[in-house]
Amino acid sequence: MKYTNVALKEKIAEMYPEITQHKLTLGISFSEEKDAFVLTFRRGKDELITYLDRMDADDCMNNIKCVHLGIKVDQFVRNFEARGEFGRKVA
Repeated sequence: MKYTNVALKEKIAEMYPEITQHKLTLGISFSEEKDAFVLTFRRGKDELITYLDRMDADDCMNNIKCVHLGIKVDQFVRNFEARGEFGRKVA
């Protein structure tokens, strides 16, 4: 299946609205070495990275949610929230 990184990014943002709800930005590139898409989630100066294999990316483009990616998104949102909360507390 052929599609652009931009199209995949838009589809992921559509399927996982918590990304934008929690003010995360998403960058996507393709790693020939890993034969997978590299998803970079950022908020402020914090960054978390995960990989999405071609089959899961194809499923995503066909409106099939990837359980692995959904778990990662949820985990990343919680990590970013925890970092924000920890950063606001005084030791």
